[in-house]
Amino acid sequence: MHRRALNLFCGLKILKVAHNGPRHLYVLFYHQLQAPHKVILTPELAFQKLNKMTQVLKNVDLIDGKLVNIEDDSVVMDDRIEHRLKTFKSLARLYLGSPSVQQSLTKKAIGSSAAMESIPKSCFGQPSEREPMTLNTLTKVCNYLNVPAQQRKSVRFTICPQVTQHRIWAGTLEEILMGLKSEIESLNHRSSSRRELKLSEQIISSCLRFLSDTAISTNPDSTSWMRLTPTKRFDSPPSRRWEDLLEMFNDLFKCLRNENGTLYHMSKLEAMKEGMFQIKDVLVDRDIGYKEARHQESLVQKKLSKTLGHPSQCLFTLLQYYLHGSVRDPEIEVCGGVYERGDNKGGLCLCIGKILTSDEEKMVWVGVKQLDKALGLFKFVWETAERKEVLELQGHLWCVGVDDRILNYRGNVFFLHGIRL
Repeated sequence: MHRRALNLFCGLKILKVAHNGPRHLYVLFYHQLQAPHKVILTPELAFQKLNKMTQVLKNVDLIDGKLVNIEDDSVVMDDRIEHRLKTFKSLARLYLGSPSVQQSLTKKAIGSSAAMESIPKSCFGQPSEREPMTLNTLTKVCNYLNVPAQQRKSVRFTICPQVTQHRIWAGTLEEILMGLKSEIESLNHRSSSRRELKLSEQIISSCLRFLSDTAISTNPDSTSWMRLTPTKRFDSPPSRRWEDLLEMFNDLFKCLRNENGTLYHMSKLEAMKEGMFQIKDVLVDRDIGYKEARHQESLVQKKLSKTLGHPSQCLFTLLQYYLHGSVRDPEIEVCGGVYERGDNKGGLCLCIGKILTSDEEKMVWVGVKQLDKALGLFKFVWETAERKEVLELQGHLWCVGVDDRILNYRGNVFFLHGIRL
């Protein structure tokens, strides 16, 4: 790609679309030495720009917040490439509102109305439906699904006891700390705060040892009366509480204050402090005996279930770990919506989308799995809300110049659309 074109796209700041099917794409660019100005791109020119950018970005994508080379799964530490990728996806989202893409979707919806895989006629028609979205609270998920207030209470009442079990709570904290440790190891090579990072690693190790001490080491298959109470040693330290781990978290935040905003797992650790405050007085000590230890574990579940509400990022993080063993918030590149189905079967159809930089088979299936993770979350909440309507789940992927095809994965349908003039 020409250097001038790259500089232009690296300066992209705001994208605005006029109406549903723009004849021109209005783009606001920012340059380092100039005031912002508006550039008018025709759909033809925008398509040419997208086509050129795919030549540079064809092997990279954002996976779980990391810029990854799809060919070898290596993490790419290059801010310029990451910025170009985000620029490419922003322009592609804008282009999805062009007449050619919208007309193509409409034709497919009409043509597939009698087929097994039916595309809703109105999907991705509004500009708001082509925007990105990050799911980070149960409230956002329920808003997206239009779950009424009374059913939201039922959703929270059902979900909380499941995701606040002691093993889920401890496992989520461990996952976050391990992720943070990995991020710090990467920072060690390019940060000037070496001393603070070293101290942070030591604190994380102490936190992980604390969590390992919370596990009950007895055989879960044996009956409770067979599990002996450990003998209290004369030199045993006083019983610890979750408040001790909270203090370690606070020390960790102080050490990493200069890296604020650069470490994803720090934000997740901050979210978990909400729950930590609620259980800070609960004991964490294997020497108190099996029955008492189980009682303390049940207190963790009861206190968290009572206090964590729909807007809680702590609750949502626990839910993500419960469903997927991961703490990353699902990021949807094209948010779509819930539509009426376009066939005679009735019910509703949920459509979300992703933009690909190439049609390499591995790239396509990585995109499918990312969408499937978000679809699984929507399905879980929908079923928990006990909605009467049948909800079909669809994923849509777009890539410049590819042939259209339909994929099936874990019972869901995924449409691969070619972006073309």
